[in-house]
Amino acid sequence: MKGQHNYNLTVKWTGNKGTGTSGYRDFERSHLIIVDNKTEILGSSDPAFLGDKTKHNPEELLVASISSCHMLWYLHLCSEAGVIITDYIDNATGIMFETSNGGGHFTEVTLNPIVTVMEIAMIEHAIELHEKINELCFIANSVNFPVRHNIIINV
Repeated sequence: MKGQHNYNLTVKWTGNKGTGTSGYRDFERSHLIIVDNKTEILGSSDPAFLGDKTKHNPEELLVASISSCHMLWYLHLCSEAGVIITDYIDNATGIMFETSNGGGHFTEVTLNPIVTVMEIAMIEHAIELHEKINELCFIANSVNFPVRHNIIINV
């Protein structure tokens, strides 16, 4: 499992309304994210950038990628350590600022996992394992902004 891993997918623009990109408002930002043997993801840009609010946008998917990676590592570490997690939900948030040239960048993502453990005795170890994830999460280690955490542990 160690070594290089490659990920392949296709992003296909579906927003040509008949005149292509003849004008800024003349096309949709709609697209498909296609990975072999998986459900297609309907994508668009953020509504602030003329996107479809009913479809996922790249900014949401970035926050979701960080949150998912964090959760999967956490569940992995807990299972190895004998900390039994019975529920996990994360209401993650991200902050992005637009720059004067129309570009932008994220300044932070905050993960807010609410974790339920099976026994009170597992709480302390569950918190310790949570701190270790920053060293391991592939996605969080690939971004140039802080990923913050506010964990709540329930029994």
